[in-house]
Amino acid sequence: MAAMGDSGVFTIGELARRTGLTTRTIRFYSDEGLLPPADRTYAGYRLYDSASLARLEPLRTLRELGLGLADAGAALAGRSSVADLARRHVELLDEQIRVLRLRRAVLRAVAKNGSDLDEVTLMKNLAAMSDEERKRLIDEFWDEVTAGFDIDPDFDVGMRSAKPELPDDPTPEQLRAWIELAELVRDKAFRQRIREMSASHSAQREAGESMGAPSEEGRQQWFEWTSAAGEAMDAGHAPSSPAGQAVATSVASAMGMPPAEAAELIATGTDTRAERYWQLMAAINGWPQVPTQVPRAEWIIAALRAAAG
Repeated sequence: MAAMGDSGVFTIGELARRTGLTTRTIRFYSDEGLLPPADRTYAGYRLYDSASLARLEPLRTLRELGLGLADAGAALAGRSSVADLARRHVELLDEQIRVLRLRRAVLRAVAKNGSDLDEVTLMKNLAAMSDEERKRLIDEFWDEVTAGFDIDPDFDVGMRSAKPELPDDPTPEQLRAWIELAELVRDKAFRQRIREMSASHSAQREAGESMGAPSEEGRQQWFEWTSAAGEAMDAGHAPSSPAGQAVATSVASAMGMPPAEAAELIATGTDTRAERYWQLMAAINGWPQVPTQVPRAEWIIAALRAAAG
């Protein structure tokens, strides 16, 4: 007597042996309507035909590629093209990969830093933010610290143009920098300090003084002053020393104001946390490292105040 499979009719067990799928999987597909039985035995057992056997291979392929039951069924029934489903699924996979990479980055940072549970939670939440959410956080920061002040448009655009672009697979250092930056721009004391800088900027514009982005000449001049201050500091010279007073005289003369006024103007724009903001932004975005200049600036301020008596 011939077996059922030899006559082109198969039980679930025979389909399982021919395809390598489990009987549980085949029964699940059948229950979900993806593999309707061709017939049933007198006892009510499901029977399948050669078309069912042929349908299982593409169904398995679609499922192994991650398509859901509804999408796989739509493809097999011809209601959706495989290409359209593939494009949609690629988008979903891209997002899943991004999330997995960020999770991996968080775990790497946790392992490297020995983070506690509270820090892990913070890292996870901040890492999960989208690019748009990160950019919005920075925009909201600048909106608050400049609100109500007359800020030079070019200067404002320059400050706002730098946005954190965290890679999909950030290093622990980049992730740590982003977390620190997010905490910094949310800090009330830091926001108040930057508002004070904005107020000073606005007051000088109202007084008719140019407060736009520094020119190349201005940047070069500041580099020369800080370099001179660095050399003096390395040599152990105090701000009140002859070397310090020489630097103070040069700075005050170039700025065209008394040493005391020059000291206060430089002090207004000197802040360790403000410098840290740009260092963190550079670390996140992979830009050249921003050197620490605040100690040199503070030495120049002290030299100017010493010169003012």
